[in-house]
Amino acid sequence: MDWFSEWFDSPYYHILYKNRDLKEAELFIDKLTAYLNLPAQARIIDIPCGKGRHCIYLNKKGFHVSGADLSPENIHYAQQFSNDHLDFFIHDMRDEFAHNKFDAVLNIFTSFGYFEDPADDQRCIHAFAKALKPGGKLVIDFMNLTKVLQELVTEESKTVDGVNFLVRKKVVEGRIVKDILFSDQGHAYHFQEKVTVLYKEDFLKYFTFAGLKIKSIFGDYQLNAFDPENSDRLILIAEK
Repeated sequence: MDWFSEWFDSPYYHILYKNRDLKEAELFIDKLTAYLNLPAQARIIDIPCGKGRHCIYLNKKGFHVSGADLSPENIHYAQQFSNDHLDFFIHDMRDEFAHNKFDAVLNIFTSFGYFEDPADDQRCIHAFAKALKPGGKLVIDFMNLTKVLQELVTEESKTVDGVNFLVRKKVVEGRIVKDILFSDQGHAYHFQEKVTVLYKEDFLKYFTFAGLKIKSIFGDYQLNAFDPENSDRLILIAEK
């Protein structure tokens, strides 16, 4: 089983990351949708969407929203919030899912670079591009790897809901590998996260091959300019 299929479907994933800043995420969505200048009731898909929190917020802002994720557990949870303008479905983002349907495709909060084969990353970009209407926008929010690698913390521990997580990070063959070790109710667990080291130039190649044009590059959730040495994020906006 791929690491993401196992880990993202585990309840411990949501325990470890339960304290992520929801307010910051909503402010980012506000900034992003204002910048994109999407029409009223625009169609947006968030892929992968996790448990759907960003989809729910986008829907509250008046957009027609879809969320897609590989995890059956995530989608089962998210579907309780479905309505006429908000739907969720199980999907592998490497596969095509729509044609000329969406005004915006969002791939946010480091939801890219999961696959062993670089060709699978290109497959994702092609699927995203296919799903966009002409003139539609693709948003990819990734880490700024230059800064991340300079500041990489190789080991840390974190206790959440009584579970003590030991997190170790290393770079192996062009991928950041995060080992997550913990015990709970008498059982020892070991999960991994693996994200490919990708830079701006790598994404530009993917976009060009998929027929997308880069429109903007930002370096944080306030949409300030991207600085390769100092920015926390690499946020790319491309147009079909």
